[in-house]
Amino acid sequence: MARGSSGIVAALTAAAIAAVGFLAYQASANVPDHLSAKPKPSTSASAPTGGGHAKPKVKKDPLAVPADSGTGARVVYALGDRRVWLVDAKGKASRTFKVMPSAVTAVPGTYAVTSRSGTVQGSDGVPIEHVVRFTSVNDVAIGFSAAQDGSMEEPDPTLKAGGVRMSREDGDAMWTFATVSAKVVVVP
Repeated sequence: MARGSSGIVAALTAAAIAAVGFLAYQASANVPDHLSAKPKPSTSASAPTGGGHAKPKVKKDPLAVPADSGTGARVVYALGDRRVWLVDAKGKASRTFKVMPSAVTAVPGTYAVTSRSGTVQGSDGVPIEHVVRFTSVNDVAIGFSAAQDGSMEEPDPTLKAGGVRMSREDGDAMWTFATVSAKVVVVP
């Protein structure tokens, strides 16, 4: 009987460890950007384990400027990450932030800022400021802006709008950085 009990205890312990590990993974995967710690680069090299067959995976800094975004001063907009980087002439990001795109989005490519407006009424009826336009899709202007009330809500998917909303603070930085003719690179 002792052997049967120890097997049950071992199985229950393994199941508990697996459950805790799964819950820890879920919790870490759902941490908001503003609460997660930025990974620190390692200063020491370590030898691969497991007989040297597998190379250790290099973790990509999620805030790093996308490698496929060109060179020089530019605004980089990553569609999949819903993130923008303001990149200086040396290729260093002076600022990065999350954005909320509308239903109509730009296709990946390189553009230039075509026009700007200090304050206007958004397609959704919300007063917006610091509008920086860089292209259009099917006669819908695509550009960055900030809602004057500070909102960044998920837009109505049925509205034919091309605004890429950001916080007012990020809108101020975009307005200063992205003058007419500034390069805008959209990546997947």
